[in-house]
Amino acid sequence: MGAEANRAEETATITTPENVEALLEAARYDDIDDIKNLASAGVSLNSRDSQGRTALHMASANGHLDIVNYLISNTVEINASNLENNTPLHWACLNGHIEVVKNLILAGANLSVLNSHERTPMDEAVSRGKMDVIDAINAAVAQLELSGTSVS
Repeated sequence: MGAEANRAEETATITTPENVEALLEAARYDDIDDIKNLASAGVSLNSRDSQGRTALHMASANGHLDIVNYLISNTVEINASNLENNTPLHWACLNGHIEVVKNLILAGANLSVLNSHERTPMDEAVSRGKMDVIDAINAAVAQLELSGTSVS
């Protein structure tokens, strides 16, 4: 237990607000090398800023598919909600990032989460006229259903 406590203490000191900001900025600006360096230094990839945003929120909002896939492969919280209850899928749908939307859904993103405006990710796509996102959602859901995976 002593080693476990030391690791927790070490991570707490490494995951400073400055490091969280650096992680989110790297995700926002498509800098996968910085993300990998911060992660290897002990910064949690699930870290949140003061608004509840994660690196996955930032990468999803900006359509950075390689970073989204890296974060998913490192088992980040796929359905993390920020202070307005938006998930990364909400942001990807809102901004029309089709491949990110597909990959989030295939990784288990929840389609029925309501944000603080009582909108699902699909509602956000519709509100911006992103009909190609609706098609992508339907295709990903169909793919999951064909594989026998239930969709929420």
